[in-house]
Amino acid sequence: MWNVAIKRKLLIKIGNLPMKVQMLFADLKMDLELKGPEQPGWMNYSKLGNNKYHCHLNYHYVACWQVEADNTLTLEVYYVGSRENAPY
Repeated sequence: MWNVAIKRKLLIKIGNLPMKVQMLFADLKMDLELKGPEQPGWMNYSKLGNNKYHCHLNYHYVACWQVEADNTLTLEVYYVGSRENAPY
């Protein structure tokens, strides 16, 4: 199992997203915990390089995550929001 870390500030932002997007993110979080950072089953999944990944939750929203440098099976989700503002 992977530990998926989400900072408090991001949790607040996720709580302000539409409920359907929140539910999709919950599904993604579960997949990340069970299967790790590689998620080819998610829409528009891609590796961004240097242990960073992203996928679309739906047409308008994306999630980005990275594997922590210490390789202790920890992922950090660092962005969930509109694809127009995605940090890639």
